[in-house]
Amino acid sequence: MALPMRSRTKKRNVTVELPEELLRQAQHASGQGITETIREGLQILSARHAYAELPQYRGQVKFRHSGQALKAGR
Repeated sequence: MALPMRSRTKKRNVTVELPEELLRQAQHASGQGITETIREGLQILSARHAYAELPQYRGQVKFRHSGQALKAGR
């Protein structure tokens, strides 16, 4: 699920205190190391925020194709 980091993306080093059990569970769930697990968690949180804002755009976006045409293109 993790998105690839672009090489031009500015990066910051941070120090974070985390409950050991929470980090262990998150790493187990992701199957990745600490950095990758935290990065994926931040991406998920960011996506959740974006999805929460979508309903405010309902009816304001104009599509070039109908719903049926989009489904047929799958």
